[in-house]
Amino acid sequence: MPERGVPVYLITGFIESGKTSFLNYTLAERNFRIPGRTLLIKCEDGEVDYNERDLRAGKVVVESIENQEDMNPETLQKFDRKYRPARVLIEYNPLWGIGNMYQMELPDKWELVQHITTVDASTFKVYLNNMRSIFTDMINGADMVVFNRCKKDDPLASFRRSVKVVSPMSDVLFEGEDGNMIDAFEDTMPYALDTDPIVIDDIDYGLWYMDMRDHPERYTNKRVQFKGVVLKSREDENEFFVPGRKAMTCCADDIRFLGFMCKSKEAPMLPMGEWVLVTATVKQEFNKMYDEVGPVLYAEDIRAVAAPKEELVFFS
Repeated sequence: MPERGVPVYLITGFIESGKTSFLNYTLAERNFRIPGRTLLIKCEDGEVDYNERDLRAGKVVVESIENQEDMNPETLQKFDRKYRPARVLIEYNPLWGIGNMYQMELPDKWELVQHITTVDASTFKVYLNNMRSIFTDMINGADMVVFNRCKKDDPLASFRRSVKVVSPMSDVLFEGEDGNMIDAFEDTMPYALDTDPIVIDDIDYGLWYMDMRDHPERYTNKRVQFKGVVLKSREDENEFFVPGRKAMTCCADDIRFLGFMCKSKEAPMLPMGEWVLVTATVKQEFNKMYDEVGPVLYAEDIRAVAAPKEELVFFS
């Protein structure tokens, strides 16, 4: 049996963004504990300390790196020889540049498996306005971005969009002031349903597609506008086509095309594979391609456009 690697978890965020609190909560979870030793590398000091009882119970050893020049392969090799960890957590200082961490040569068998960014919702706008380049670097490629200390009137859809335009694959989670997770879009969507037309941004296509399937009544007889790539029958006179997007449903090997039937006299002239901006009215009716009643779009305007920066669709 091949020897297991050492998973490395990178946790980053601005000072006082909740990194230590996030790790304290995680380390207190019994299902997060492992038989071997966990090495926690701390790169900055905040107001919150680690819970010593949970550190002992989880066999966690803590090392501090105070200066950026000391975060290097030699230091990590020294820690590896000293502790032989089975797992590594790095509470990273984003001012040191996340790219430096990604490019760093890690000790043998160490493998970066998850990048998590914490964000304090109460100070997010200030940091975004004044340190945008650092924020962009910090979330680019993050697997998960957690907004904590969220209030009911916070513009969570705007927060999510700020992340998604930079890192479309990131899962974006929201935590309330009471520490409980918030289902930000349980009753609403990250776009306005009362506008005409309802404009679907590229980053929201996946959510819109699922909501159209689950709640067709929200869109029936309303106009929508979105960007998609043309898929159609090779029959010259067919007035139907499907403007849609490719989606990663679970992994890189499972790519599917998601779209709805759209009727237009222009369909026979549309080049297969062309990106278009579609404005259409949504109807609910039987279509033989569905073999049931479903959303059918009646296009009133179709315009050729450039492909979006990220062509794949994600669902968070």
